[in-house]
Amino acid sequence: MVDRISSSHRSWNMSRIRGKDTKPEMILRSLLWRAGFRYRLHDKRLPGKPDLVLPKHNTVIFVNGCYWHRHQGCSKVTVPKTNKAFWQQKFDNTVARDARKTSELIECGWRVIIVWECELESNSVGLFKALSKQLIEDYDG
Repeated sequence: MVDRISSSHRSWNMSRIRGKDTKPEMILRSLLWRAGFRYRLHDKRLPGKPDLVLPKHNTVIFVNGCYWHRHQGCSKVTVPKTNKAFWQQKFDNTVARDARKTSELIECGWRVIIVWECELESNSVGLFKALSKQLIEDYDG
């Protein structure tokens, strides 16, 4: 199957995909902030530059897009029909990097939480309640 748009236009489209301050990330940040949780953003000193760092809770949170980070079982996980080998390698590299950075953070003593884009879209309040309960229980206990 041939791409319907030119490679230069496809490149332009891809360049517009954000790596931080995404809509799912902004939703979670807003919920956390309103509930009194304080955090740092994209700390370059930590492996993987986590989206949110909650030092008081010794926790980092990654808000992952299902497509790019390959959320297993999610309907958003597809593979482009053209140049499949290139894309599969790109996705495999992303998943491997995520696992490596998570391991590095755990070795440094951080708790790592992954929040998926589809979870925030389908039930942001429920996800937030479970997340905040976990943060509070772990902080108190």
